[in-house]
Amino acid sequence: MASSTTTSANSGLEFRELHEVSELIRSGRLSSRAATEAMFDRIDELDPHLLSFVTLMRESALAAADDLDERLARGDWLGPLHGVPLAIKDLAYTHDAPTGAGTTIHADFQPDFDATVVARLRAAGAVILGKLRLTEGAFTGHHPDLPTPVNPWEPNTWSGVSSSGSGVATAAGLCYGSLGSDTGGSIRLPSSANGVTGLKSTWGRVSRNGIFPLAPSLDHIGPMTRSARDAAIILEAIAGHDPNDPTSALEPVPRYSLQLRLETTPVVGFDRELAAEHFDDVTNEMLESTIEVLLDLGWRVLDVRTPGFAEAAQEWTALCGIETAGVHAENYPSRSAEYGPDLAGLIEIGRGLSAIDYHELLESRRAFTGRMLALMSDIDLLLLPGIGAASPTISQMENLGSDAELFAGVTIPTAPIDNCGMPSITLPAGFTERGTPLAAQFVAGDFKEGLLLAAGHTFQQATDFHRQHPHIVAV
Repeated sequence: MASSTTTSANSGLEFRELHEVSELIRSGRLSSRAATEAMFDRIDELDPHLLSFVTLMRESALAAADDLDERLARGDWLGPLHGVPLAIKDLAYTHDAPTGAGTTIHADFQPDFDATVVARLRAAGAVILGKLRLTEGAFTGHHPDLPTPVNPWEPNTWSGVSSSGSGVATAAGLCYGSLGSDTGGSIRLPSSANGVTGLKSTWGRVSRNGIFPLAPSLDHIGPMTRSARDAAIILEAIAGHDPNDPTSALEPVPRYSLQLRLETTPVVGFDRELAAEHFDDVTNEMLESTIEVLLDLGWRVLDVRTPGFAEAAQEWTALCGIETAGVHAENYPSRSAEYGPDLAGLIEIGRGLSAIDYHELLESRRAFTGRMLALMSDIDLLLLPGIGAASPTISQMENLGSDAELFAGVTIPTAPIDNCGMPSITLPAGFTERGTPLAAQFVAGDFKEGLLLAAGHTFQQATDFHRQHPHIVAV
């Protein structure tokens, strides 16, 4: 497979944004059946090389598309997801397809119910094309016996973790949007690496019922799409309290997709000291270019000091490891030989920590969260990169799961935001010299997803990075 830099967003149906395909279907200019068949044709052509799907749900998807076309013909339109083909990260339960969570141990696990997010997407009219690959157990490394999705921009470029299949499929035009999960950056890292828009909502904003966990108090579910507008449509469908997840928030769900106009001029905070100390020159050039766009939009950008991001990123691994050890207690260490080295290493870290260690980590996490709340009370948005290194290559990320310094460096702009549970949006914001994507990230206060989506939409109206797509040639 070969890739060149970009191709026009209007070159074909495959790179249309979700809301555009929605309108084509609603108006009768495109059937859900035709859209779904087109996606499967493209998957058949390209995914043998990209390896983003672990399971295709062809029969059920086409049956759903036919049913949705019939409903639309009767005047029964379910909303902006009606008939639109999407794909799901393979840690969300589906009653009609296995959910392996990137493992070999659970590869044949067949749930008897849908995850709440999947049920809500189906109820909103989405067509589920299939399940997307992820790293083992949603940590840093793909299981040695399973394929690794290939970045469609450039095959030697890292495709991100853990929602690698979601990032690749969405960027490559194999679906019109996908679901990912984020525990330390797993929506934002692959969104950055593959040049798509990723939204990590406030912890509890989206139900985790029927989601295979990595670390429950850090896990978030969210959309990965071609634009902030598309992310708003998906979030609107999946967000909201769920009685089956008692940790899901009671906050009402706004009509995000109808509220994409900023009501006030945002105040954006940027920590130049953090950037100079921890991010490379290419990343910092992208951030400065982003700031220029924001200033041209009339936004205010203030210098701020962020509260101990490097320390929070380092502590994340221990916090996650303790919870992951609990999640896998049934199979680890009794079946440890079936685990890959990265997930096994994380579990061993967790098993090696004491109750006192955990207490100290929790106290540090609470203090960090309090300092973040104080920071966000003075600004509307915090500007960060979507990843701590500019479009890394596969070889640079080879030891991500075992090199604590490398992991902390990559996740400095992502893991701390999971520690405090605040929402953020990752937006395409530039390209490297080799033509691979770069991304900026906005963080907002709890339950300010509407602000993030409106800010992201405004940024994307002033730029065209999200409209650039990889040109993929199957070989």
